[in-house]
Amino acid sequence: MSDLKTLRNVSGLPNAPARLAGSALVMIDLQETYRDGVMRLENVEPALVAARALLDRARNAGIPIFHIQHDAGVGSPYDVSAPIGAISDVVAPQGDEAVIVKNFPNAFVGTDLQARLEAAGATSLILAGFMTHMCINSTARGAFNLGFSPTVVAETTATRALPGPDGAIVPAAALQAASLATLGDLFAVIAPRVSDIAD
Repeated sequence: MSDLKTLRNVSGLPNAPARLAGSALVMIDLQETYRDGVMRLENVEPALVAARALLDRARNAGIPIFHIQHDAGVGSPYDVSAPIGAISDVVAPQGDEAVIVKNFPNAFVGTDLQARLEAAGATSLILAGFMTHMCINSTARGAFNLGFSPTVVAETTATRALPGPDGAIVPAAALQAASLATLGDLFAVIAPRVSDIAD
């Protein structure tokens, strides 16, 4: 199996993670809904700790930071007017850090994220957040398709078990691994840890 190659390999795309310098950090859906209740994610707390470490480094580096917050309406698990929809206090925005509210898994759809990134001169993006198989996946693909170079920091992401088409449960760990492998095949560089992101 060691001879397996990704589409990135055969296409000659870079495999090195983005550096903080010259990049923008996009913090996706790090909301309270994922910490408790029906949407709770496996390993969510360690992922939040890692996301905070990455956020602190980005702040110290002075790079552009964008917080994405999903809104699915009043009474939903993503009700931004309620505590459940709030960005977790662990990674809450500070100062003039932008908060962009989205309504679709891809953070570029129906928002001004692309325009803001272009205005900031950012072409390399560092992505952190939830859920790996959904909004991280969709946003990384969207970024790639728009000409950005995304890096997903794996330890800042998390997901949950899902029912498979045959009725069997797909464990969260399996879905996490498959989601990251799918992205790493073409759409994004996968950095396993925050420490893999150089200054």
